[in-house]
Amino acid sequence: MALMNISDTALTIEFSGRERTWTRRGSLTVPLAAVRRVTVVDNPLRAAHGTRKGLHAFGIAKIGVWGLVVGPRQLVAAYRGRPGLRVELDRAAGGDFDELVLSLDDARQSARLIEQRVGSHR
Repeated sequence: MALMNISDTALTIEFSGRERTWTRRGSLTVPLAAVRRVTVVDNPLRAAHGTRKGLHAFGIAKIGVWGLVVGPRQLVAAYRGRPGLRVELDRAAGGDFDELVLSLDDARQSARLIEQRVGSHR
């Protein structure tokens, strides 16, 4: 499962070995200035939509990039039975994605910390 590190200026997501295969990256760093909204989701599998390039083990996991044709472009690492975060981004701030959908054991705590850090930059 992905790990998220939150600094004063950025979010850094470190992907596990299997996730690296499907996301085609070991990590992703997003400036806090690009974060528009953070939502805790009980079932992050439901948050990933659209055409994909990645793994979809029905009802178990979604890992990769969703929304390739229509809709928001999402980087996803979501698992059944794990809480998660949906992080909406300003893609114009120089990123490749409109949203991050991630399963994180500490999703609520991470969401609060991100909101605090983003709020201090506005």
